[in-house]
Amino acid sequence: MANLWYRNAVVYCVDVKSFMDANGDGVGDFAGLADRLDHLERLGVTCIWLNPFYPSPRKDNGYDIADYYAVDPQLGNLGDFVEFMQAAKDRGMRVIVDLVVNHTSDQHPWFQSARSDPNSPYRDWYVWRKDKPDNITDGIVFPGVQKGIWTYDNAAKAWYMHRFYQFQPDLNVTNPEVRAEILKIMGFWLELGVSGFRVDAVPFLIEPRGVLTDKPVTDPYSFLTDIHNFLSWRKAEAVLLAEANIDYDVAQSYFDAGDRMTMVFDFIGNQHLFLSLAQKTAAPLRQALAARPAPNGMGQWANFLRNHDELDLGRLTEQEKSECFAAFGPKPEMQIYDRGIRRRLASMLDGDERRLKLAFSLLMSLPGTPVLWYGDEIGMGDDQSLKEREAVRTPMQWSQEPNAGFSSADPNKLIRPVIDKGKFSYKTVNAAAEVHRRDSLFHAVSDMISTRRSSPEIGWDGVNIVDVGDDELLVLESTWRGNRVFTAHNFSDRNKSFHLDDTSIRTLTPMLTDDTPLDPLGPDEPITLSPFGYCWLRCNGERR
Repeated sequence: MANLWYRNAVVYCVDVKSFMDANGDGVGDFAGLADRLDHLERLGVTCIWLNPFYPSPRKDNGYDIADYYAVDPQLGNLGDFVEFMQAAKDRGMRVIVDLVVNHTSDQHPWFQSARSDPNSPYRDWYVWRKDKPDNITDGIVFPGVQKGIWTYDNAAKAWYMHRFYQFQPDLNVTNPEVRAEILKIMGFWLELGVSGFRVDAVPFLIEPRGVLTDKPVTDPYSFLTDIHNFLSWRKAEAVLLAEANIDYDVAQSYFDAGDRMTMVFDFIGNQHLFLSLAQKTAAPLRQALAARPAPNGMGQWANFLRNHDELDLGRLTEQEKSECFAAFGPKPEMQIYDRGIRRRLASMLDGDERRLKLAFSLLMSLPGTPVLWYGDEIGMGDDQSLKEREAVRTPMQWSQEPNAGFSSADPNKLIRPVIDKGKFSYKTVNAAAEVHRRDSLFHAVSDMISTRRSSPEIGWDGVNIVDVGDDELLVLESTWRGNRVFTAHNFSDRNKSFHLDDTSIRTLTPMLTDDTPLDPLGPDEPITLSPFGYCWLRCNGERR
């Protein structure tokens, strides 16, 4: 029987460099992460997603990889990684790691060999053109920062392709040798105990590039099937989580019949969730959920609020995007790439715990697997003085101690400065204070996770959008083996009441509510939500 652990998992994304520094050099490391796993256990996390921790020049936060088979020396070594893996296993937590194989660093030995000799065995591992390609600015990922997707290399006397920054040359994934190497990388980390991979930049990874064989790739998704099949043979329970900002009409090509991606991030749902928060109406999110296809096979959507990148609003209309900018990032320095907001969740909601708890309740109750970004559970803010997406990657704020308890190093040696000013200063916002205060955001999120994990209705089976005649309310009915759970969320700043017109309901038992107590309800009683309030209700008493 298939191990479908991911369907009821709670994933927590960690940038090891910014989480906890155990040796006092100013950079987070695996020993520090292992020491802080109790925090994640208390929160209720079941799976840790690690941002890149491999050797790297770190021009793009480690997504420019120079060695796929090692640990960045400042973060530890493979022994430290294995010790961390054991510590996570002891707490019942799985670990997935970033698989960044669309490109490498330009400092990777493969690229250095490829550029230095046209007869190098690695020459065809990258995408080259002797003549300047047409339209080198087409398909830029980082408008305003990136100049093009092709760069001339003087040593190679040729142009190389890079969908991202020029120091990240694209691998030629149509080359069978490159594909074999990618599987080898996966096999290496599977042997060290990981439970799968978050696959970076999947739409770019599968695009045709290079002409190296007599049999051109006719199915761009075939490589996804290949890596799924490899994973199934090596470790059947391992998962593939795709970073793919795609339209819903192509989503099934990523899932296929369950033999490609296990999970896909729902970027459209994410953008419409924030549009709903901006407009104080559930209508945009309701429409997105109604349009979202159910994954084929045993596939699953992955839901998120914020992550290590900008809040990408590129799939909204210009008017909708403007509304989100006005609500969450009104200053030009808060916006980036003509499409996004480089702020954390708490900053965008101005630290309003009512709205923060509403957002997390939505995340935990939506159909799909919830994914959290480190620090959001305690309401961390961002540092707008840092460049581009670095603003949301500041060190974890553990306590009121110097450097937020992150490191004993001199402040000027920290990987990034801690936030020490304003309403999101570590002196006010920190894990120790949040754990101590029972009505804190941390405890609210922990309660939501606990309730979700004990409710297979959410995440395991179907969901219906319930029409209660009010666009400011989102009411969902989740079902599993004849059991039903209703979740209700009020997007407005006013009290709201509604009825569930369902003659089969005998009683509704509150499972989780905001700060407003709620007694068990009969079938004819109105359900009342406070401004930005929420409640989770079990139908017909406790699940048997």
